[in-house]
Amino acid sequence: MERKEIEDKVRDFLIDDLEVDEEKIAPEARLKDDVGIDSLDFVDIVVIVEKNFGFKIKPEEMAGVITLKDFYDYIESKVNK
Repeated sequence: MERKEIEDKVRDFLIDDLEVDEEKIAPEARLKDDVGIDSLDFVDIVVIVEKNFGFKIKPEEMAGVITLKDFYDYIESKVNK
């Protein structure tokens, strides 16, 4: 899967499912502080990622995921194994 496709899918579910303002979505945006992702949103993200990308997020693997770019990198590493 191409990086652009990953970024588009993530952007779409952030806007549509989690109601994130589109202007907050940037690679350098921090998930918690800038985008506003909280622990309840994370539960939704786990389900959405599994549905859209076909793998389960392991919480321990998300420890270093701070920004949207980190999140894109994480998804890309999983779907392009």
